[in-house]
Amino acid sequence: MKPTVKGKEEPSLAFGGQAVIEGVLIRSKKHMVVCVRQPNDELLTKTEEIKSLTEKYRPLKLPFLRGIVALFETLYIGIKSLYFSANATLEEEEKLNPKEIAFAFIVALALSILLFSVTPYFLTTFLNLRGAVFNVVEGIVRLAVLLLYLTSISLIGEFRRVFQYHGAEHTAINAYEAGVALKVAEVKKYSRFHPRCGTSFILIVTLISILLFSIMPNLGYFMRLAYRILLIPVIGAISYEALKLSDRYKNSKIMKILVAPGLALQSLTTKEPDEKMIEVALQAVKEVDKLQKSQG
Repeated sequence: MKPTVKGKEEPSLAFGGQAVIEGVLIRSKKHMVVCVRQPNDELLTKTEEIKSLTEKYRPLKLPFLRGIVALFETLYIGIKSLYFSANATLEEEEKLNPKEIAFAFIVALALSILLFSVTPYFLTTFLNLRGAVFNVVEGIVRLAVLLLYLTSISLIGEFRRVFQYHGAEHTAINAYEAGVALKVAEVKKYSRFHPRCGTSFILIVTLISILLFSIMPNLGYFMRLAYRILLIPVIGAISYEALKLSDRYKNSKIMKILVAPGLALQSLTTKEPDEKMIEVALQAVKEVDKLQKSQG
């Protein structure tokens, strides 16, 4: 995403990010910054250079291959950021070690596959449907499970704060891309919704899944179930390209209509941040911007 603002230099790289525990991760193509508000109210910031495999192995930049790489690299960076933010907010005796974080991630990943891939397939099989109708209904069931899950966890205080930091991340990036002064009073006027959000990515994944499973041969119950798990990287790669395409043509009226459901879903995954949360997100954005400019 390359915004053009009158009288200002166009940023050379798009920023992305995610919410972490009491903080925000902001990343560019070459750097990541995690900013966390500690229990003593001070901000703790970690910066790190990103060395993508696509830079080392040029063929990985090819369409679809780059999506698979981006998926795994995003997961890796996200885990590292959560590890840093968790330990920044815990007492010394409560701090986590890398093995505990890795175990928690594996459990969370397994539960996610079970909840959002296996369970919708299992429930849909009771309807005795066939062909494309089965895949469409399964997609609807998957979205229903997702909506129920998001609605439920948004009622829990700790998760609600993470969703507020998610909103702060979007607000700060929207303001940055608009080229305004990065001050809390100015930035808080901007939306907590962003079309490049991973929430929109989830909807794209659902649609791609319906299309892909519709063309796969029917080799029996268990093989069809295996598709739902083994093809996750492929679905992610195709969805990544679709998300990039939607961003390229984001000003198109047709594209605005297509991305509208994803923005609507963000009403569950983001909440209005307070000024202190926006301050954290801005600190991360400013640091990434500084690192980016220092490299020309």
